[in-house]
Amino acid sequence: MLVFRSAIADWNQVPSGSMKPSILPGDRIVVDKLAYDLAVPFTWLRIFRWSEPSRGDIVTFDNPLDERLFVKRVIGIPGDVVELRRNQLFINGDKANYEPLGADEVAELPIPNTNAHRFFRESVLGDSRVIMVNRRATGTYSTFSPQEIPAGYYMMLGDNRDNSSDSRRIGLITRDRIMGRAHAVAFSVDLDNYYLPRLARFFTDLP
Repeated sequence: MLVFRSAIADWNQVPSGSMKPSILPGDRIVVDKLAYDLAVPFTWLRIFRWSEPSRGDIVTFDNPLDERLFVKRVIGIPGDVVELRRNQLFINGDKANYEPLGADEVAELPIPNTNAHRFFRESVLGDSRVIMVNRRATGTYSTFSPQEIPAGYYMMLGDNRDNSSDSRRIGLITRDRIMGRAHAVAFSVDLDNYYLPRLARFFTDLP
């Protein structure tokens, strides 16, 4: 079982809200460790590599600062030039489109206290997802200058843009640190409500 979880698949508890509204604290996500390559169990050594992470993939990786396991979304791949201007994303000169979610769509989101945030469907280069930003003034990390992603590196951002420790803080992530692709929620509990199960999130695909 340990070898299976190390080399083939795994399920990871999510403790933070950095990927809201896509992933919630208390979600147990399923990670496909064969999505990109085959690794020697319990090591970073890759035996075979058959694909590379794509923009929009949700991946798990080891934080280079403290080796904790993080889950974020791939925003920039090798060769991309990525820029952020007051939470507006540019990739290779293309500005992302931001479509505000309607009141009915926001009401359906599985998170409380939505009045403190704005929600947009962010679309760029054929990829889209729902992100959230604070209604108040944008934070310190809401802007960065154009950055070219070198070979072997990836840029990661959280969907909760103003509340995520990602490549804006920990730097770009090397390919060998990427553990796998997260593709579903196995089950979920509400950490703020006596760990009650969120049945509606059981066995749901990640966006």
